[in-house]
Amino acid sequence: MNSQYSIAVHILALLNAFPGPMSSEDVAGSVGVNPVVIRHVTGLLRRAGLLETQRGVPGARLTRPPSQITLLDVYRAVEAPESVLKLHGKPNLDCPVGARIQGVLDDVFGQAQAALEARLAQVRLSDVNSALMDTG
Repeated sequence: MNSQYSIAVHILALLNAFPGPMSSEDVAGSVGVNPVVIRHVTGLLRRAGLLETQRGVPGARLTRPPSQITLLDVYRAVEAPESVLKLHGKPNLDCPVGARIQGVLDDVFGQAQAALEARLAQVRLSDVNSALMDTG
């Protein structure tokens, strides 16, 4: 999985922390990437219904309160893979290990993916912003 997910969370946390209009160049300055990347990820977030933008007007707004946006919502918005763990393509089926490894790993990987998604569903954008502001 590429860095789009962490970039998307960064964008949303930034827009939540500083709700005024911000250009993609301003956001890119915080994220440390090219503004084109910001526009692409913002487009994914908009299509997923997490952000509102207006053509020709700088800035974006959250479509709902940060307490109602989970990290799982963001994960799904950036077209995350069905599973972050991938099986290798062509094990040797004539080998006793090769013949069964994918079935074993598929079960383990499925459980790991479910655990990841369950955890992401528990964390809200408001939690992220609270942690960012904690000087503790």
